[in-house]
Amino acid sequence: MSDVAFENNVSSSKAGVYALDEKLLYFPPKQAAEIGRQFAAEYQSGKPYHHICIDNFLPLSIAEKVREEALAQGEKGPEHSSPQEHLKTSYNPDTLPLYTRAVFNALNSHSFIRFLEEMTGIEGLIPDPYYKGGGIHRTNNGGYLGIHADFNHHKQMNLERRLNVLIYLNPGWKPEYGGAFEVWTEDMKQQVAAFPPIMNRMCCFSTSSTSMHGNPEPVNHPDGDPRLSIALYYYTATWSDGRVAHTTLFRPRPGTSDKAVKTEYRRLAMRKYTPPVLHDFLERVMRKIGF
Repeated sequence: MSDVAFENNVSSSKAGVYALDEKLLYFPPKQAAEIGRQFAAEYQSGKPYHHICIDNFLPLSIAEKVREEALAQGEKGPEHSSPQEHLKTSYNPDTLPLYTRAVFNALNSHSFIRFLEEMTGIEGLIPDPYYKGGGIHRTNNGGYLGIHADFNHHKQMNLERRLNVLIYLNPGWKPEYGGAFEVWTEDMKQQVAAFPPIMNRMCCFSTSSTSMHGNPEPVNHPDGDPRLSIALYYYTATWSDGRVAHTTLFRPRPGTSDKAVKTEYRRLAMRKYTPPVLHDFLERVMRKIGF
């Protein structure tokens, strides 16, 4: 289908901001880039790190179909149970039904990359075919994810993590149901923003070792509905041997019962200040003594 024909088709449909065709799951790259440019100033002025929240992001029928297929997977046991991450699980797109897999492919496509690059100003974005940490995220009632900075290195592809995209799948969600996506300052002194995970809302932000975020307020849906989201991560080929890789870095909110996690910060400091040849040995020693 030509871009002209496709544009005529989209104009007569109930399209979201990113008007992905509901059947073809295609959007012309030039149009995608233009939409990205429209949001560039807002995204790149976000503080304390670049971020944006866009409502009515996809055609609603697409989000509804993905939600339907996600719920049909049933409830599997939580993958994470700790003071920092509770009653949360994820589904790799490769294990999900055909339509949802196709939607994930569309969100890893050339067109969507053009949209993201124009909006964020980050060139050379690379999607993750492994979906490491990505997919459909499900947090059950009582669940939460503490404030944190994400892992920074994709080991299999030797890439630097640069960008997160979250699209929420929760109709009728109210702020009092918890689970809002929160943006915090690096020093954890201020919550800058909180976005309830309402249906078809997209939150996108630049990731670094200091981009503190999470959904720490427990999910509290009156009907017991889970908090569902699409999660996708994007990378660039900018990793260098002098960089220090780390996993998730959790930080407690002031005045709360959040638990600090010091182990990964100690590991990070060790790797930063010792020769690489000693890292494996020192990590074994640290684990042995429980440091």
